Amino acid sequence: MKIAFYAPLKSPNHPVPSGDRLMARLLMQALADAGHFVEIVSEFRGYAGEPDPKLLGELAAEAKAEAGRIAARWQANGAPDLWFTYHSYYKSPDRLGPALSASAGIPYVTAEASYSKRRDEGDWFESQQLVVAGVRQAALNLCLTERDRAGLLAAVPEGRYARLPPFVDTARFAASVPGSRRLVTVAMMRSGVKFDSYVMLAKALERIRERDWTLTVIGGGPKRDDVRGLFSAFGEDRIVWRGELAAETVAAELAAGGVYVWPGFGEAYGLAYLEAQAAGLPVVAQKTAGVPEVVVYGTTGLLTGEGDIGAFAQAIASLLDDDARRGQMADAALRFAHGERSLAAASKRLDLLLRQYASRSDDR
Repeated sequence: MKIAFYAPLKSPNHPVPSGDRLMARLLMQALADAGHFVEIVSEFRGYAGEPDPKLLGELAAEAKAEAGRIAARWQANGAPDLWFTYHSYYKSPDRLGPALSASAGIPYVTAEASYSKRRDEGDWFESQQLVVAGVRQAALNLCLTERDRAGLLAAVPEGRYARLPPFVDTARFAASVPGSRRLVTVAMMRSGVKFDSYVMLAKALERIRERDWTLTVIGGGPKRDDVRGLFSAFGEDRIVWRGELAAETVAAELAAGGVYVWPGFGEAYGLAYLEAQAAGLPVVAQKTAGVPEVVVYGTTGLLTGEGDIGAFAQAIASLLDDDARRGQMADAALRFAHGERSLAAASKRLDLLLRQYASRSDDR
């Protein structure tokens, strides 16, 4: 199929790295690996940080003009076989795909659309309704987490849903060195839940200061100096700051590690957890948000209660103190990531679902 791919929050071509951009690229690769021709149909970003009426009006006008340009291209060159939208939610609903798909008579598909009931009231109402309308129209809504599926099902019971668990490209990851006591984390340094996770990690490591460990931190961002300040009491010999790195270098750093540590406040799921497991690192994180979707508790990692610094510190210590258990979890993490959460497995499932639910031969 010829597939028009669109990400209203952040284009796969966006210059700033993030989990959202990575997932968009992975979905495009999974579709391409299944033999489909995938093209980014628009770079229009429909994101609004606040429900400002003036801004929302401007976005609506820009979207209308962009839709006109796309329709003209299709009239001249032919329409695609399917429209695929990644990550539509109340702050960045898909203002293009539903109308264009309906006009061209092609199936409309979403991946990681999400619905927040509390946004039904107040200034986000109209944006939220755009999400609901798209989900209702979709030939298929691919849900990366059970939390997203449940939320959409409650809002649109008649919608068509299927699970596509988060996945990563495991090809560039090699198994870590057995016995390593090096802790590793990979995360952007920005305000909000990312900074909250850094705060918790620093406090947890303070509680196990006497144990033999070092921490490698990979990432950058506007809160870099503040994050470094959180760990200043440990000294330069224990904390290694690597900054932002290319994907291949991140894989090498993970391969040199022993345990991946990141609390994960507010994580939709966290592809970094899957990448760490692809390198054979057991994970220590919180049992919160979408993290349990990517870490198998007690098998590939340990998950602690949200905000429980003591439990988080003890989970790290328990893996540092038990080489055998750490090795068992490392092996399980490798099997999990390279098996059911690999790009190859996702590509096969995605292709099957599209052919089952979103073929143009359907009488929808």
